[in-house]
Amino acid sequence: MQGTILPPKELARATRALPFWLSLGLIPLAWVTAFYGGWTVILLPLITWYLFTLLDAVVGLNLDNADLSATESDLFWYRLVTLIWVPAQFLTLFGLVWYVPQAEHLNGFERFMVFFGVGVITGTVGINYSHELMHQKNRLERFLADALLAMVLYSHFRSEHLLVHHRYVGTPRDTVTARYNEGFHRFYPRVLRDSLVSAFHAEKAMLARKDLPWTDLSNPFFKYWGLQLFCLLLALLLGGWSGLLLFLVQAGVAIWQLELVNYIEHYGLTRKHLGDGKYEHVQPRHSWNAAHKASNWLLINLQRHSDHHYKPDRRFPVLQTYGADTAPQLPYGYPVMTMAAMVPPVWRRIMNPRVRKWRAMYYPEITDWAPYNKHTTPLPR
Repeated sequence: MQGTILPPKELARATRALPFWLSLGLIPLAWVTAFYGGWTVILLPLITWYLFTLLDAVVGLNLDNADLSATESDLFWYRLVTLIWVPAQFLTLFGLVWYVPQAEHLNGFERFMVFFGVGVITGTVGINYSHELMHQKNRLERFLADALLAMVLYSHFRSEHLLVHHRYVGTPRDTVTARYNEGFHRFYPRVLRDSLVSAFHAEKAMLARKDLPWTDLSNPFFKYWGLQLFCLLLALLLGGWSGLLLFLVQAGVAIWQLELVNYIEHYGLTRKHLGDGKYEHVQPRHSWNAAHKASNWLLINLQRHSDHHYKPDRRFPVLQTYGADTAPQLPYGYPVMTMAAMVPPVWRRIMNPRVRKWRAMYYPEITDWAPYNKHTTPLPR
């Protein structure tokens, strides 16, 4: 698995960034499903789950890596798509909240399916873009990340992801690290419950270190609650109770999409406990890597997750991909893997042998994996 190094001049070309703009094509498709109904209501799930799977099979892997000397100006066309997506999603989501409840040509099932499809893209694309934006330092991008998360009522994800997940991934303190042999049907309710509590306690602890109570207005949870309340009231104002219900449908689907991805990204991978609550540093081997070209276009290189955890401040165009000697490899891109995760026996058949191989490769000295499987190793300090 060896690609070429893309020099900054090549990386900066608009045509090089163009495939990552494919996600914007989902916006007019959302309107098509609402205008025409009928069989078109399956288009958004069909394209995001199956078309990109087919494209992965056709175009194969992308093993090229960007030169890390690339500057912000070299990445202009890549950054722009994440910025454009936010108003595009806002106008589409709330435009449909207004339009669909009064669309007489749509029956109840079709209305539900339109917003199921909208939830697929607000989760698959919207939350993914918010993930890219929240890792940046400037206020505009971080605000846009908060806006995207508020549209799916999952604002606490920013606090949980930045303050808990990145610091404690692969340890018992990280809710989002899926345990070995833990099916998604067990993972999902656990993460819904624990991640909110974990995020709140993380922000509360940060304020306590400044001798401030959690009620201090600098607590981002007040911003989270305010933005989410705004979205709920706007949905009610535009679409009435029916519009509000449809808004909640897309939010639920989006959250489900996010947590499916969270489930597969670190399944069964743990950091070695060094004793006394200390764990080894995060390495590329602690996240599953996928070099599938088309699904990485859709997901703006999220599947290069091994490098993201190793160097979280890298923007998506310069995330590196690794070979099997450095990071564990998924056999397929995220669209296929998330579908497999919904069927636990299929998931275990695909992934459990890979986890065992990973353990033998990196940690042959560990003979008892039971504490790691159950996340009963000591909490990290």
